[in-house]
Amino acid sequence: MSVLVYIENWNGKFKKSTYELVSFGSRMAETVGGSLSILSIGDVADEELKSLGNYGATHVLRLSGKIDLDDKTFAGIIAGAVQQTGASVVIMAHNFTGKAIAPRVAVKLNAGLVSAVNGLPVSVSPFVVSKKAFSGKSMVQAEITSAIKVITLSQNTAGIVEKKTEVNIEELPSVSIYPVTHVLSSEVQSGKILLSEADVVVSGGRGMRSAENWKPLEELAEVLGAATACSRPVSDEGWRPHHEHVGQTGKVVAPNLYFALGISGAIQHLAGISSSKVIVAVNKDPEAPIFTAADYGVIGDLQVILPKMTEAFRKLKAGS
Repeated sequence: MSVLVYIENWNGKFKKSTYELVSFGSRMAETVGGSLSILSIGDVADEELKSLGNYGATHVLRLSGKIDLDDKTFAGIIAGAVQQTGASVVIMAHNFTGKAIAPRVAVKLNAGLVSAVNGLPVSVSPFVVSKKAFSGKSMVQAEITSAIKVITLSQNTAGIVEKKTEVNIEELPSVSIYPVTHVLSSEVQSGKILLSEADVVVSGGRGMRSAENWKPLEELAEVLGAATACSRPVSDEGWRPHHEHVGQTGKVVAPNLYFALGISGAIQHLAGISSSKVIVAVNKDPEAPIFTAADYGVIGDLQVILPKMTEAFRKLKAGS
């Protein structure tokens, strides 16, 4: 079985999630006993593409040009690359893009699809992969019986393993031959760490009491170089913007460290943070459900604990 990994770029640059995907694809190719190809769509410099060689990429297919927000076109290009390379396993990130494109690719290729996979196959023949289910409360092993298998990889579950290789870049036909959607204008958020890319997330709930009490949380996030987030009740109240809402109906995050400050731990919220490596909870209610999911817990008043926590991290970073 050969493997094809579709990767995204952001203004011609790759992020940590891209390298995790390539690293996972390299190990997948070893597991199934096949070759690995990487598909990059958009204008990416040779040097940036060659950086993929640090994580096991040897063959990179590059389709240069700009395509905006057109999932149908992306799916067609990816399906074409699968047919060109003869890939049996197609891998994408389990993010907004992957969720939109993977089902289209699977339909075009008459392939089986399993989303949010969290590791290498449990077995190759039959091809069985595992994923979380029921809001992270259980694990499911899913078998894909079709000739071509499409999977999306949950972020921050496979890790990054360095494997230095030489990269061969193959140019695909010009992007101009594909139908495109033209975006007339867009707004780009800058100056903040994106939740989807953050290694550390500092999140607040109704225990913060009001929108005016958010400054200490933002100070902690600044000290830690973290992204800020919130529970659904907070965004519903208008204390924080909706794009910071984490949970089953909001964004699903998988940071290395997640601070749940004043968050009770409803099942809908836990579904959005269950892939976090370490969870630290602060809540005045010792019976709060968040403590059942937390690796570390502090029982007490946030208004007292949060400033002390921030000062302790500030001193630690200063080396004192």
